[in-house]
Amino acid sequence: MRASLTNNDPAQLALRALVWTLGEPDRATRLLDVTGLTPADLRARADDPAVLAATLAFLEAHEPDLIACAEALEVRPEDLALAHRALESSDDIGDFA
Repeated sequence: MRASLTNNDPAQLALRALVWTLGEPDRATRLLDVTGLTPADLRARADDPAVLAATLAFLEAHEPDLIACAEALEVRPEDLALAHRALESSDDIGDFA
């Protein structure tokens, strides 16, 4: 049985999703292109709620990636979406780039 969001801190889940996203070069390049983040941004701000929320928004925008990520992390796609909402509401993230 898959873990639910109640067993995962939203930031930790989002960080795991970021690592998964960066694990495939084409997907990583798409993340950078879509968000405007740079590799230096990711290194310096990987734990920033704005960057983590942007990563989850990126995954939500492309359902095949969202589903693949959820499967790889052994969570439900809904858990990633809930983590995204939690990160957005936890901080006034404004412009993440």
